Amino acid sequence: MYKLDSTLQSLNYQTTFYSSSSARISYTTKNNERNNVTSSPIRKCPATRTVPITTMARRRRLLKTLIGIIVGLFASRLFADECFWSGRSKPYRLIDDENRRAINKSLLFVGVMTAAKYLDGRARAVYDTWGREVPGKVMFFGGESAYAEHVPLVGLRGVDDEYPPQRKSFRMLKYMYDRFVDRYEWFVRADDDVYVRTDRLEELLRSVDSRKPWFIGQTGRGNTEEFGLLSLDDDENFCMGGPGVILSRETLKRIGPWLEECLDNLYTTHEDVELGRCVKKYAGISCTWSYEASDYSSMQVILYHNQSGNAAFSGDLKQKEVHRAITLHPVKQPQYMYRLHKYFKGLKIQNNQQKRVLLHRDIASSMQELGYRIDRVNAARLAPDLALFDQPRGSDGYLGDSSTLGVPAGLNRYVPQTLDEVLEWELICKTLYTHRDSNPRKRIGSSLKEGLGDVVREIMELINSFSRQRGRVIDFKEILYGYWRLDPSYGVDLILDMLLVYKKYRGHKMTVQVRRHAYVQQTFTGIFVREVEDYAHHDRNLVSSDSLPVHKQIVHKIFSKINEQLQPLLNFYDINESCINFIVPLSGRHAIFTRFAELYEEICLKTSENTNLYVVLYRNAEAPEDYNKTAQFLRDLSAKYPHRIVQTITPTGQFSRGKALQRGVDQLHQDSLMLFIDVDMVFDSGSLRRIRSNAVQQRKLYFPIVYSLYNPRFINASFSERAWIDPEQRPINDINGFWRQFGFGIASLYRSDYDRLGGFDLEISDWGNEDVAFYDNAVRSELRIVRSADPGLVHIYHPVRCDGIMDVNQKTMCSGTKASTLGSLRYLQALFLKYKDLFR
Repeated sequence: MYKLDSTLQSLNYQTTFYSSSSARISYTTKNNERNNVTSSPIRKCPATRTVPITTMARRRRLLKTLIGIIVGLFASRLFADECFWSGRSKPYRLIDDENRRAINKSLLFVGVMTAAKYLDGRARAVYDTWGREVPGKVMFFGGESAYAEHVPLVGLRGVDDEYPPQRKSFRMLKYMYDRFVDRYEWFVRADDDVYVRTDRLEELLRSVDSRKPWFIGQTGRGNTEEFGLLSLDDDENFCMGGPGVILSRETLKRIGPWLEECLDNLYTTHEDVELGRCVKKYAGISCTWSYEASDYSSMQVILYHNQSGNAAFSGDLKQKEVHRAITLHPVKQPQYMYRLHKYFKGLKIQNNQQKRVLLHRDIASSMQELGYRIDRVNAARLAPDLALFDQPRGSDGYLGDSSTLGVPAGLNRYVPQTLDEVLEWELICKTLYTHRDSNPRKRIGSSLKEGLGDVVREIMELINSFSRQRGRVIDFKEILYGYWRLDPSYGVDLILDMLLVYKKYRGHKMTVQVRRHAYVQQTFTGIFVREVEDYAHHDRNLVSSDSLPVHKQIVHKIFSKINEQLQPLLNFYDINESCINFIVPLSGRHAIFTRFAELYEEICLKTSENTNLYVVLYRNAEAPEDYNKTAQFLRDLSAKYPHRIVQTITPTGQFSRGKALQRGVDQLHQDSLMLFIDVDMVFDSGSLRRIRSNAVQQRKLYFPIVYSLYNPRFINASFSERAWIDPEQRPINDINGFWRQFGFGIASLYRSDYDRLGGFDLEISDWGNEDVAFYDNAVRSELRIVRSADPGLVHIYHPVRCDGIMDVNQKTMCSGTKASTLGSLRYLQALFLKYKDLFR
């Protein structure tokens, strides 16, 4: 909590003291002349008449004068920058922290302009992210009344937060000039909505001579409406303020004494235009021009302005523009600033991991010259009492397994010992061709597509790393074809045939398409297990800690006592868990429903899970007795658990799954969480947790991928149905069943989202297709769809009958489902080879 006034400086001040005898003592520092540029004159007392005094009185007055000077020096040193504050106390903690952090760093001073309404949001996000990594000092500048607790803030005298911030910008630069022009080599004028990659900026600035006048930024001449109206000559421009403006020490020295004059003679309302005019007039330089738009390192590239406005940097960050940039603008929301910072931290980790792999390879290569095999390097000793890797596996100082990380790059680094260990290559050519799937030609999955994008981007960054020196740039166009394989022990191998565009913009300019092969290997660095605290439990404990104010501790204890008294009355379940409403359509099949209901009782009713059960029961002409048995079973279950909802809905007419589910939906309110499920399914408590997590109202729908069993008679399976009810005994593999990728009947969502999507098509009758049509509507909506394999949801095999289906599409889907449940492709192939004489 602090605030500084920019008009006075430590040890650069004029103070006036008055003794009790009305004699005035005046003290002026050596640097007072320069401070008078911004300091207002100090009010003087009216002259007083001199009276005769004795020698003792003179000594007493002299002693008081000396004491006054000493106290004045101390007070002025402490409060020089506080003279015009409103009276609130402001600790200098963050100022001191910032000074200590920057004490040995003299490269860069960053001034960030902000306003009172952004201090707790954007300004704090800047200081919490890249602001703490500046190779020098960072300060925030606001209006005269600005006050902040979380950022080192300077309140500029005579400045408010109105837009345009011309006075704020010029006074901020004057503050830099008066206090720090001889301490730092470079000075940056930045806004609180820009992200700066400080390591990249340091690399750039250390390659430029700060003793020369430099005015670096993204060049501007005004937009179409303003062109010719900004009073700029043909050879004049300005650095646009948004992406940041960089001035060398020499430039600031030249314009510093004239900043007030520039501020008093403005031609436009644009702060960056007027700053550029001032620099041109008194420093004699313009903003760095970028005539060569194709230059890989042009100002438009490294000082990047996103045209998306408030939505900038809210989407995919894996873009070449983001990776090339030094500054990124605008970042209007604080969460996007933290998101960018986390992303760039991840890139640094990747770079360090790559360096680590290269070091391991160098070490392994060197040790091989001494006779060590690659799998023995970790145990090597440089001397009898000096191990090469002195820290054991599992310790904080463990450097990694060199037998994995030290293997040199090469397509033959993995050597199979048997035929089964041979790694198969898969072809990438617009689509993916693989032998691992029943459909050999399939769409490239999102994970593989994202991985290819990362690889291509890193390849192009490597190719273009020296493009500026060579006067050319190479752009990626497309992958013509490629091969890839995965080895869990070593990593991923890729062979890519890429179409590139070669552009030469120096000398003999040319643009031509070229094809290049890239051989890429991604090395796995190992699996790391990280334990995290139970933050929810930690937060609950934190509430009752003694660190809270006394009144909050009292309130917390009162509500804790009330909660303890009410907890037994809360229907035996956690009120913080969303209630899952099971909606089960049913016609006949009493024995199968009995299995489902017994499982529901075990998982939900006996354990007090927050769930309700709605069974939509139709009469079945083929099994009329099942209707009465099922209805009675439900009545008994409801009577056994009277505090829970077990409701039977008995519509009339012909059974239709879509209509049955709609009848269940009609029983619920808009904020109800629904689960569409069939009696053939088994589930466990883990499935319920995933349903609550993955179905979010107005945001996400959950369509789990269930494990579906093959026909046990066809594959001669000996397992019992009870084995699939117990999650610890389930033999999930590709022999017993398969993951139903194209099944959408099991779904979880909120009633309000169901209505927004228009619900099921109630015109669809007989078998299936209503879930596919509903899923298509969900895909076209703005809601996010969550699809993942759920090991807790298992579909027990039952015969599929397609005889009575009349619709062609439904009959085709039914036949396909019936065929897919026969057995695995491997088993069917073995069966065919065994009885191939019986097939035509």
